[in-house]
Amino acid sequence: MTSPSELDSLQRRVLGLAPEPAARLDSPYWISNEFYGALRHVLHDVGGQPDAPVAYVDKEEADWELRTYVLCEVLAWRGVWNSEMRRRAENDLGATLYFGLPYYARWITVAAKALVDKGLISVSELAAKIDDVRARKAAGS
Repeated sequence: MTSPSELDSLQRRVLGLAPEPAARLDSPYWISNEFYGALRHVLHDVGGQPDAPVAYVDKEEADWELRTYVLCEVLAWRGVWNSEMRRRAENDLGATLYFGLPYYARWITVAAKALVDKGLISVSELAAKIDDVRARKAAGS
């Protein structure tokens, strides 16, 4: 058992411990615009980022794009996810897939992943459905 004098000695030693005081920095902190832009940049926030010029094309959505939109809305109505979860899943695809897939292809990719991740369908069920759709498409072409 520790004596009262030993506890007093220990308490005096502990009370003497303190973090090293840091030098105070002037505010505002000065960083370059380039560094600030790099700090603010996130994968999915491409607004204002340099890109090749793209001509505006007023187009109608293809049937698969409309079906994808409806499917994702139905998944939200059924409680599988919400729009923020879908957007987060898109961001998590990584730069190659995010920038390499068309807009609604990202939606359908993350929808399939969410269904599998939540155990609502299995990978083999998903693969079988994809094979079925491919077969129907080949027969109809």
